[in-house]
Amino acid sequence: MAELYQHRARKRFGQNFLHDAGVIHRILRAISAKDSERLVEIGPGQGAITEGLIDTGAQVDVVELDQDLIPLLKLRFGLKPNFALHSGDALKFDFASLGSPEQPLRVVGNLPYNISTPLIFHLLSFSGIIRDMHFMLQKEVVERMAASPGGGDWGRLSIMVQYYCRVDYLFTVGPGAFNPAPKVDSAIVRLTPHTELPHPAKDAALLETLVREAFNQRRKTLRNTLKSLLSADDIAACDIDPGLRPEQLSLANFVALANRLHTLQNAAGSGEPE
Repeated sequence: MAELYQHRARKRFGQNFLHDAGVIHRILRAISAKDSERLVEIGPGQGAITEGLIDTGAQVDVVELDQDLIPLLKLRFGLKPNFALHSGDALKFDFASLGSPEQPLRVVGNLPYNISTPLIFHLLSFSGIIRDMHFMLQKEVVERMAASPGGGDWGRLSIMVQYYCRVDYLFTVGPGAFNPAPKVDSAIVRLTPHTELPHPAKDAALLETLVREAFNQRRKTLRNTLKSLLSADDIAACDIDPGLRPEQLSLANFVALANRLHTLQNAAGSGEPE
């Protein structure tokens, strides 16, 4: 009966439906879900990956924004005891309502390009209740996540994702695996939140602010791009050359700068000398 609900991919939702059985199998094998686990699939579309997840016996919650897809998903999976559908926007969804540190979530999604970065930042705020995340993303986004310092891909996304997670670039997926076929390659990435942060910041929000400021004008030196937050002397006090460009700094360097800023702000707030 699914043919009664033929659905055309919507451009405004950035929809490209996965149909390649080989790719679907490879994704399911990478996730390797167990029946004792709880998975959340963001944007299940027509259920290409959903079906395989449900067949593992795991509890599968899906979050879908497109109201036209809801009847199809209910028709295909509504009677499955381990399936639950949440109609809404994943960018506003409270993932803490489904998981806990005792039973962390495993998150899966074929994410549209236009929401991938803000959605990942939203999910990182729930990193304490997420075991891992497997995403299909535009290849260049995955390359930025997995980047190392010194290259053009290294930036805000790389730093903040790697602050919270280990990043594993799993494999590339060509346009032909989708309908309609996108104009770019995609890639599967696994993000695994750290059980202990390798470089803990005193204030993660301050770290994000500093990183954003640093990369707003990435061709400029730290002395110029961070001048509203830190002086050249403060940067040098962290054993970092103020003449470097932001892309030359490691995650540990950025955390050191953010911690310096945190100390200075607290000292200023209390009226005490640094």
